Amino acid sequence: MTVMTESQFLPPRPGPMTVHDLEGLPDDGRRYELIDGTLLVSPAPGRRHQKISARLYGVLEAACPPQFDVIAAPFAVRSGEKVELQPDLLVGWENEFTEKNLPTAPVLAVEVLSPSTALHDLNTKKALYQRLGVRSYWVIDPDEPALTAFELNDEGIYQQAAKAAADEPFAAIRPFAVRVVPNDLLGRLAAE
Repeated sequence: MTVMTESQFLPPRPGPMTVHDLEGLPDDGRRYELIDGTLLVSPAPGRRHQKISARLYGVLEAACPPQFDVIAAPFAVRSGEKVELQPDLLVGWENEFTEKNLPTAPVLAVEVLSPSTALHDLNTKKALYQRLGVRSYWVIDPDEPALTAFELNDEGIYQQAAKAAADEPFAAIRPFAVRVVPNDLLGRLAAE
């Protein structure tokens, strides 16, 4: 993940970037996110990342009750003019989505780690999801594979609620009941 300045894409102007500035960025396969006016650029994800993300989407979609919706990246979560994130997967209340984004906090955000994004996913984005009030945050390490689930406590601070690796099942109750086995998310890649 690279932190880019707006001058690398747009003519200089005073102040931090806004979500409206993102519309002028190229559609080149990279993920452009905005955290408090600072642009974060991630390269296109790799095969393991995409396999895990797609298979987890299927697991979540199959268990999703009608009051929620499951969306895969790229899809924006916007909070104000200076924050736009694109989690790998998100679950939100069905009635809160617009055609272009989710203008409120999702009930679940999922990030699949990549070498270029791991530090931001585990620190910067985790802190921002916490600040936004995202009740559940799952981080998946495709190399183990492992799923770590964080839940907001009564003080609004993330606490690790569970960790499942390889063939260990993770039985989530939030935002809805669903069972995830990390090795199953790799499909045929689990044998490699």
